[in-house]
Amino acid sequence: MLRLPYSWSHSLGPLLVVAVSVMLFAAEPSSSMWFAFDREAIAQGQWWRLLTGNFLHTNLNHLLLNLAAVLLLWSLHGQYYRTGHYAMMLVILSLGVSFGLYVFEPTMQWYVGLSGILHGVFVWGAYQDIRHGLTSGWILMIGVWAKILNEQLSGPSVDIAQLIQASVAIDAHLFGAFCGLIIVICSLIKLQKSS
Repeated sequence: MLRLPYSWSHSLGPLLVVAVSVMLFAAEPSSSMWFAFDREAIAQGQWWRLLTGNFLHTNLNHLLLNLAAVLLLWSLHGQYYRTGHYAMMLVILSLGVSFGLYVFEPTMQWYVGLSGILHGVFVWGAYQDIRHGLTSGWILMIGVWAKILNEQLSGPSVDIAQLIQASVAIDAHLFGAFCGLIIVICSLIKLQKSS
């Protein structure tokens, strides 16, 4: 039987993501004007956009898709979440995704959405399953990298692009998963040093 991680320490991080995302969506279009990943604004010193752009969405469908993913990841791996660690991981992933887009995708002028950082959270959660001896962790880890490879080879989903009324930023998914992998490697190094 599925047991959801209801405890406050396992749930507060995802609840904060939901709350921030919903509040920013309710404040549109002002929130996008001030907080979206905007290359020109970042170049002019508005560095906070590297963090905040990940919590904005193009439309209600985009918001609901990403919040459903937050809920799904919490139901899969929430037992590993601790509020402080989860928040720190989101900051690292947000900056990693945005930095990756800024440096390696010079044609991308504007970006919003949680999906990049959620790919990183997915990789970290799959690793936690592997670490705790769950075969499903290997299946999830292989699955997320197969999805990313497929996106890189085949391009973004046209159906999702129509639904969210924007191009799907598949490179954000790649950068998010890569940053999640870096967090996993740092965790492994920390475990090695402590043993």
